Amino acid sequence: MSLLQRLSFKHFVVGFCVLALGLVVLIWWLSGAAYLRPYAEQTVIFSQDGLKLPASLAGPGPIRVVHFWDPDCPCNAETDAHLRYLIGLHRNADVEFYSVQKPGSKGEIAPFLRGRMKPLPGIEGMESLPASPALAIWDRDGNLAYAGPYSEGLVCNSSNSFVEPVLDALTQGRHVSLASGLAVGCYCAWK
Repeated sequence: MSLLQRLSFKHFVVGFCVLALGLVVLIWWLSGAAYLRPYAEQTVIFSQDGLKLPASLAGPGPIRVVHFWDPDCPCNAETDAHLRYLIGLHRNADVEFYSVQKPGSKGEIAPFLRGRMKPLPGIEGMESLPASPALAIWDRDGNLAYAGPYSEGLVCNSSNSFVEPVLDALTQGRHVSLASGLAVGCYCAWK
């Protein structure tokens, strides 16, 4: 009797269920849902005493956006695309973009962001960041206007962005002080 003749309908159903479950887990992992977690388990407040620009960038000047990223974090894919959109949107405004790579990590920023952001070795207070990808925005007076996640949810885009309203207000000359962030989304530990 061959193997196919000995297998019953029950064996085929069990095999199909195991295969389907494996496929669901694989899709879940590849989609980034495995990294869906709270940005912070408690409200994290970023004050001007925490994050500080290097002396060469501090004080009055253009609006400064600092992107914190980890090359090993799969959550960067959506954030990188959103960041590219933000850079394009504000290319004619007085906004400068910088990036800070997670200390001790190895990797390169997405090819379409190279040359559009100035790399920084780090900034004072960055160890207080609970997760990445994240960013901090300083206004034209050099005051921290926002620090935290890009958005809430698994996908980072204009519809759920915390960043675009801040940048829009700052480029229009309005004062903003949203130096805290609490969200659920795709994040990786920064520390």
